[in-house]
Amino acid sequence: MLIRIIIFLLISIAVANAQTANYSNEFLNIGVDAAAFGMANAVTASSKDVNAVYWNPAGLVHLEDWQFSAMHASYFANIANYDYVAGAKPIDNRSAIGFSIIRFGVDDILNTTQLIDSQGNIDYNRISLFSTADYAFTVSYARKALMNDFSYGINAKIIRRIIGDFASAWGFGFDVGLQYTPGKWELGVMARDVTTTYNTWTIDEEQFATIQNAVPSENQELPEDREITLPKLQVGVARQFELNRDFGLKTAFNLDVRFAQTNDILNSKSVSATPAFGFQADYSDMVYLRAGVGNFQNVVQLDGTDSLGVQPNFGIGFKYRGIQIDYAFTNIGDQGIGLNSNIFSIKLDWRMFRP
Repeated sequence: MLIRIIIFLLISIAVANAQTANYSNEFLNIGVDAAAFGMANAVTASSKDVNAVYWNPAGLVHLEDWQFSAMHASYFANIANYDYVAGAKPIDNRSAIGFSIIRFGVDDILNTTQLIDSQGNIDYNRISLFSTADYAFTVSYARKALMNDFSYGINAKIIRRIIGDFASAWGFGFDVGLQYTPGKWELGVMARDVTTTYNTWTIDEEQFATIQNAVPSENQELPEDREITLPKLQVGVARQFELNRDFGLKTAFNLDVRFAQTNDILNSKSVSATPAFGFQADYSDMVYLRAGVGNFQNVVQLDGTDSLGVQPNFGIGFKYRGIQIDYAFTNIGDQGIGLNSNIFSIKLDWRMFRP
């Protein structure tokens, strides 16, 4: 059964790739949860809490009660804000549901297109403010299969993108995840946008005309009203080691695959991939120390030569009586483009608060 599902996912991805080569919704590739960032996002196989709504919905079957999670991060040196909240709960002893909301936005952008009037006069009162924001609303369902230690999950997500009063878009797509946990080993597969995700834009032509009139020399044309997000595949494996009575160690490996040519260290005309390695040491499942390395990229230098770019990550965490607080020091965007960020997230396990 597992092999059949994986083959189906790969065929769906290949068909989608043959139909289009467009990209969109890149904000959904950033990730969530400081604990995952600390491990270089190598958590496809090991994510088994509320944050599995993002990393792999199949992991939700391991929940015992309601869990809630929240994260806030600043992006591009506080220019943009990245926020995430999620909740999940078991339905019965074989299935679970979850939800999440992600917002990536830049607020209070100066609109200076009307600063100069038709006579060439400058009027600062004509400056206005607008915001641009991307939203993702996700509903997740997970279920244990008849095969022992095997689970599967699906995300249905609605995308909302807004650029002030100028344009807005709606999108819809699906993710599918699988997990298999034989003993202390953990295996996972996550196919994002497995059927491709379509965004349909509505552009205010009156607003567009005001911009075009303000900058007539640009001769701008209306952009296309459709975007298509190509599928992506994430394959992961993890292993838990009990070092002694108090100390444990988890090692994890991910291979993130895009069905397009990119600057990833492994690439061809139709497929590119980059590995990620993550480590987590814990003391009594209460204090955590994390490290990881990922995003291996071929970076073009000023002299035209290529060099290997690598993104390191570091994190710590603390859990006590159902409250877990995690911290990560990482680049939440793409190494070499954005600045490193300090990321905090919190997770609440509701079963610890019940009488």
